[in-house]
Amino acid sequence: MLGYVASRLIYAILVVFGVSVAVFFLIRIGGDPSALFLPPEASLEDIAAFRTQMGFDRPIVVQYLDFLGRAVQGDFGQSLRYQQPAMQLVLERVPATLQLSAAALALSLLISIPLAILAATHRGSIFDRVGLVVSLIGQSFPTFWLAIMLILIFSEHLRMLPPSGRGTWAHLIMPAIALAAYSTAIITRLLRSSMIEVLQSDYVRTARGKGLSQGRVVFRHALRNAAIPTLTVIGLQVGALLGGAVITEEIFAYPGIGRLAIQAIANRDFTVVQAFVLFMAVLIVSINLLVDLSYGLLDPRLRKG
Repeated sequence: MLGYVASRLIYAILVVFGVSVAVFFLIRIGGDPSALFLPPEASLEDIAAFRTQMGFDRPIVVQYLDFLGRAVQGDFGQSLRYQQPAMQLVLERVPATLQLSAAALALSLLISIPLAILAATHRGSIFDRVGLVVSLIGQSFPTFWLAIMLILIFSEHLRMLPPSGRGTWAHLIMPAIALAAYSTAIITRLLRSSMIEVLQSDYVRTARGKGLSQGRVVFRHALRNAAIPTLTVIGLQVGALLGGAVITEEIFAYPGIGRLAIQAIANRDFTVVQAFVLFMAVLIVSINLLVDLSYGLLDPRLRKG
């Protein structure tokens, strides 16, 4: 188990390092970054002063090492637009995005897990058909399209929910539904398939032959083992929810880090873009690392290893 933990930790560090290299060099791949952030009429003196201020006049390797050293300390420099520390701007928006993502994940699990269990234990029933429909709809409709449809129906026509902003629980409903739809479909389909496979295994038949109740067979044996592959997908879907929040927040004018990132890209505020990308990388890698480590609690083979 210790070797497994060490290997996953090293992998996580390498992924974050790779992201830091990518986000640093992609901004500079088109040549001198000064051309992106200064107006065309900027004088040579202004360009030289800006290059010196931002450190663009130094060797590229030195620039990256300096960037990496400051990034480890959470220092990504000042926002070119807001004149505030870039990471501070990101951290101020984190609670809003985490609230939205948590609401979407809770909604997704609240629907997908019971539906998958009912579909797997009642194959061919109405529950199975509903699970199939949910999976097809959730995977077929793009998040941005579903978000727009929700606004048109519940805000424009029915006047039931606010179309944008953040403040009350009502502001969370439509963004959470739009964000949760795809994850609900994926988790429902995978957990149903895993449950059916486990329920047909020999040890489940043996458990039933010993007289164990259906509930005990399903929840103690089948669900526990079917949860192992499903847990991987849930971890990936958490990352997808955080990534999907970028578009969802922009559509609903929700003040999270996704909307901040889009505004930073539009304004060529590269310090905020770098802070956002690195923060998201660390967050998603950390979540996936926790998911990987949780395997040891579900799969005894890893604990013995």
